[in-house]
Amino acid sequence: MPAGQKLKSLRNRRNITVREVEQASRRIADVKGDKRFCLSNGWLAQLENGDSEPSIWKLFSLSVIYHANLLDLLLLYNIDVNDKEKYESVADPYLTQLISQNGNGSTSHEQLSTSLTTSPSSDDCPNHIIYGHLGLAEFTMYPMIRPGAHLTIDTSQNKVVMNVWRNEYERPVYFIELRGAYACGWCELQGSQLLIIPHHSSPASVRRFTYPREAEIVGRVVGYSTNCVDVSVNI
Repeated sequence: MPAGQKLKSLRNRRNITVREVEQASRRIADVKGDKRFCLSNGWLAQLENGDSEPSIWKLFSLSVIYHANLLDLLLLYNIDVNDKEKYESVADPYLTQLISQNGNGSTSHEQLSTSLTTSPSSDDCPNHIIYGHLGLAEFTMYPMIRPGAHLTIDTSQNKVVMNVWRNEYERPVYFIELRGAYACGWCELQGSQLLIIPHHSSPASVRRFTYPREAEIVGRVVGYSTNCVDVSVNI
């Protein structure tokens, strides 16, 4: 059902006319001292017919008048405030960051759609498994893990393990939380210093942070999807 018709259904459920909605919204606008909260009966008719869309101020008034949750009304227009974190990697794909999961275990990042279709649902996924997006500016593990990769992270493995691998593919890769940022790479502990070690073919340099004040291990990267060649991305 279109959003306008759903709003009309809410009005009918309250058994009030468009004129009564206008009068109620005018009282709200008067108390607010802001005429943007007011809805004319003609505009409301257009809204219910799908010929207009509401501003946040008018939607607030409707939520009050219809005794409806404002967040539910936003959903009528395909705005889910719970999607905020999922779209952060879309808004700034150059940053390495964690990806929020929705109810069916998928995310909104279109560039990762193929890999995400194979991700387990939130019901099947262990609580210690989370997901991350490797930013387009992150070359620490290049070319083994290329920028834009989708990462599967095991938060139960959040301690640096040393010298127990036979090759670079067995060497643990960690997802690291910095102050205001994230990183991904091999790690070494030297006293109170955490070193993020780049792949030997990467153009990146070793980075040092005071551990754990400046850097903490979120978990070990236990899976990743990455392109096998460099792909140009239009932003």
